[in-house]
Amino acid sequence: MKPSPIEPTVPLDVDGIHHGFLRLPYSRDDSAWGSIMIPLTVIKNGEGPTALLTGANHGDEYEGPVALQELTVTLQPEDITGRIIIVPAFNYPAYRAGTRTSPIDKGNMNRSFPGRPDGTVTKKIADYFQRYLLPLTDIAVDFHSGGKTLDFVPFAATHILDDKACEAACFAAMEAFNAPYSVQLLEIDSVGMYDTAVEDMGKVLVSTELGGGGSATATSIAIAKKGLRNVLIHAGILRGEMQIDPTIKLDMPNGDCFVFSEGDGLFEPMIDLGEDVQKGQTVARIWPVDRTGVMPVELVAKLSGMLISRHFPGLIKSGDCAAVVGLKTT
Repeated sequence: MKPSPIEPTVPLDVDGIHHGFLRLPYSRDDSAWGSIMIPLTVIKNGEGPTALLTGANHGDEYEGPVALQELTVTLQPEDITGRIIIVPAFNYPAYRAGTRTSPIDKGNMNRSFPGRPDGTVTKKIADYFQRYLLPLTDIAVDFHSGGKTLDFVPFAATHILDDKACEAACFAAMEAFNAPYSVQLLEIDSVGMYDTAVEDMGKVLVSTELGGGGSATATSIAIAKKGLRNVLIHAGILRGEMQIDPTIKLDMPNGDCFVFSEGDGLFEPMIDLGEDVQKGQTVARIWPVDRTGVMPVELVAKLSGMLISRHFPGLIKSGDCAAVVGLKTT
């Protein structure tokens, strides 16, 4: 396979703290020999585990970028043992545009793995992570929230895996993150996911959903910062004591957790995030947008549990996810 066109402007294997970029050549109308400059910080102190920390895998999700930016200016090499690679804006073009996918190629970073060195911009970035950064990594934290179209109760998440040793390590790291909710997550479309790429290599992964609506809150950012610190301590990289608070464990056992809209309309949520819901209960109503005097379509839960996610914008389209129900576990 061809080498990646991406080059880091700072060393990845030298002790100290280094701020630079992943530089991706990108010739375009406004810059014939231009480059995409993806911000990068590498902090290293001796031998030890490596953590790869990423935010803005989707460009309209902000808790990760804020928490990671702060880490780049507060963490010093003497605070750690090992190495931390920080990329606050994984899909940098999407992050700068404030969109879920890249404005250059419409690439969804979280559906672009393993990528290609001769592919689109998004696939080139994915390829660099797949072949150059992930092999260096022992534990990865990838921050997500709902972006502009979903809202979530704040949770850390991991997946059921065939590799039970890796699964156990991922669950331990998720528990260390210690978000208010901890979810055994079911993906409805896992092909090409960064999560899958990390897990298939036997690496430990913690992912999150910390809110949504295309912004962040003081509370959701505080959860990201605390969880990040906890995971780095858990991994044996950062010195200190973890802060552990109660967490509610949730499971998503099958596709019945999801409620989808089958038509366009005005979205009316009937219950709020974190509330209990019963099987058959109406979780949302969809009103027509083009006429009066017509009853709304009712969307009902397929199982009993707790509402952990909901559609965010006031209007909804056919095929949109309207609600997600999680099951509380012991």
